[in-house]
Amino acid sequence: MYHQGQRELQDWAGSRALADRLDETLRRERFNDADKALVEAAPFFFLATADAQGRPDCSFKGGPEGFVRIAAPDRLVFPDYDGNGMFRSLGNIKVNPAVGLLFMRVGEKPARLRVNGTAALNFDPAELAAVPGAQALVVVTPTDIFPNCPRYIPELQVIQPSIYDPAPDTPPVEPAWKTFDLFKDVVPPRLR
Repeated sequence: MYHQGQRELQDWAGSRALADRLDETLRRERFNDADKALVEAAPFFFLATADAQGRPDCSFKGGPEGFVRIAAPDRLVFPDYDGNGMFRSLGNIKVNPAVGLLFMRVGEKPARLRVNGTAALNFDPAELAAVPGAQALVVVTPTDIFPNCPRYIPELQVIQPSIYDPAPDTPPVEPAWKTFDLFKDVVPPRLR
């Protein structure tokens, strides 16, 4: 789980034994029931990707509760929704499948879960049709799943879902920026 740079810093800080214990006791390659509950209740997560040269990019991903699914103990699936058309995350996945996901639960019982693995893009029309608003599905095979200490999560709460969250049989709400003079002539139609 650790590369040489991490090991050097662990030795510098005297934390190698702790790092090894965390790896031995908390890290896993398959989702358990607690992971599934946290992930599938999450209204958002953060996705880290990198291009073919290793230049990183981090993206916020949000949606209705359950938009991320644990489809199997070794398979996580989430939809890609209509966005700004840059395809930074999906484009990175096409050239470098390594991903990192960070899930956070806020409120009275905060929690964090890291999921590192490899991702693949799924454009199958039948599978997309089953997920309102999805223009692609991202399928993640985990290599490292581990909870993180939540002590630095500030006390926050989710007041209400985003008005942009896709819903079955409901027309999508378009963001105002798509009508701005600066962009409206180049905004493509929605894929879904």
